[in-house]
Amino acid sequence: MERHEIEAFLTLAEELHFRRTSERLGLAQGRVSQTIKKLERRIGTALFERTSRRVALTPVGRRLRDDLLPVQEQLRRAVDRATAAGRGFTGVLRAGYSSPMVAEMLLRGADAFRSRYPDCEVEIHEVQLSDPFGPMRAGRVHLQVSELPVEEPDFTLGPLLRRETRVLMVPAGHPFARRASLSLEDLAEAELLAVSGDAVPRHWLDHHYPRHTPSGRTVPHAPAVTYWTELLSLIGRGKGVSPASGSAEQYYARPDVAWIPFSDAPTVDYGFFWPTAGESARVRAFVETVCELAGPDLP
Repeated sequence: MERHEIEAFLTLAEELHFRRTSERLGLAQGRVSQTIKKLERRIGTALFERTSRRVALTPVGRRLRDDLLPVQEQLRRAVDRATAAGRGFTGVLRAGYSSPMVAEMLLRGADAFRSRYPDCEVEIHEVQLSDPFGPMRAGRVHLQVSELPVEEPDFTLGPLLRRETRVLMVPAGHPFARRASLSLEDLAEAELLAVSGDAVPRHWLDHHYPRHTPSGRTVPHAPAVTYWTELLSLIGRGKGVSPASGSAEQYYARPDVAWIPFSDAPTVDYGFFWPTAGESARVRAFVETVCELAGPDLP
């Protein structure tokens, strides 16, 4: 049997409908019918029972389907391996993340990528906000999904993967905790805790931890911390407030911290980026795989 005959037979065996089979294969319906008839003549018996109302497999057709399914999978894997080797989809691909929300999406993408390109291993690594680009510039990760904006001249920006509402983490006993929502102007009434480090760009800090409200009022800042999880302990002890993405609460909820949504703050956007000099078909294929799985959930 030729490969197009296997594909036509197995697709019809799944759909049991000639029009849907032709649409899936991108062939004329008559071409599908001719292929099946030719196959039946070669085998010497009918593979499908056809009436004006239904198409069904014969016993011989069911047995052939069961025997061919493993063959089709083996062919697919052989072609995928050859394609992967030809495009350089071998070795280890390391992807970085800064938030557990996108980590889950990357892990699902890694499983799908390994299935498509079994000669390529994928590792997922956490990247600290206090050194957001260090691992990538050191070559420890090949691509990354982190909070935007990213305005580095040596990086290429990829697609947006996730968009979150912005909230403010406040001490459970703070007056803000009794509010249904907050405004960016309210930041002038509390000390803001930020994650910082020598490698954190100023434009990124100003975007997530502003120094002024939209009307120009000063936002007081408490001493910055190195790790984001430190913020939770300090906020719980009443040492300040700090912005976060809305979904973070399901990962870091604690009784001494309240999560209050903003009514007027920009969203927290997570996007792909990678070193321009390190762009490759393997990197692009991984990004496409993750975005394909995200599907309608993409922003």
